[in-house]
Amino acid sequence: MIIVPPPLAVTGSTGKLGGKVAAMLAAAGVKQRLLARTPRKAPPLHGATVLAAAYENTSATRTALAGAETVFMVSASESLDRLEKHCDFVDAALEAGVRHLVYVSFVGAAQDAVFTLARDHFATEEYIRASGLDFTFLRDNLYADFLPGLVGTDGAIRGPAGAGRVAVVAQHDIARTAVAILRDPAPHAGATYELTGPDALSLDEVARELGEARGEPVSYIDEGVEEAYASRAPYGAPKWQVEAWVSTYLSIAAGAMERVSGDIEAITGVPPMTFAQLLATLPRAASGHEG
Repeated sequence: MIIVPPPLAVTGSTGKLGGKVAAMLAAAGVKQRLLARTPRKAPPLHGATVLAAAYENTSATRTALAGAETVFMVSASESLDRLEKHCDFVDAALEAGVRHLVYVSFVGAAQDAVFTLARDHFATEEYIRASGLDFTFLRDNLYADFLPGLVGTDGAIRGPAGAGRVAVVAQHDIARTAVAILRDPAPHAGATYELTGPDALSLDEVARELGEARGEPVSYIDEGVEEAYASRAPYGAPKWQVEAWVSTYLSIAAGAMERVSGDIEAITGVPPMTFAQLLATLPRAASGHEG
């Protein structure tokens, strides 16, 4: 007997956002196929069929996509060839007969975006548009879940964000919004949504809320651009990665992440969490850095 995989495919199930989406779909009783480079790492979810696939236009990826109607496409891991991987996967989806891509993009995606990685997101969006596939773009703001990791061992967040504001959003809210779209994708074809939290916060406010949640002071130090590059040099990261880290703060300073959107509540009927509400759900995170 030939077993036909479900028509909904989800990428990134071994990661945080894709894993949340896959788990929520399973909890709702939605059958899905999980596409994973390493299938044994995919979560064992009820109603899920795990298939080997990568962000490549190969026979294995096309076979994994064959018969899929809607695909949740989490953006690939940050790398110099990220855009190339995205385009290869879009080509494979098109050749496999996929109808609709729901792509995880970034707020402010544009060819000249201050945040360097948002340029690749825009180029991916344009490539998907040109493919003729139906699409829905989820332009996420900065993940609120990651902010505790910006605190250094000295209890400070450093970066050239000035007095700029950022409408940080919880991954949980992004995931449940994606699930609502994936369960009924047709009304969302051709739409671009901005998924943000309910408030735009300065990094001084972020630091204060983190300090309250941690029970110890957290501060924000507004670095100059040269100072920001110098303070990140000890990490030994490649130049493009450091540029991405620094440009995140510069994008905040430029106002590219401050807009608060009502898209999450409009799609799901439930408003997104505030940053303080999210912090109450998280274990106390260890300090670290952008990478």
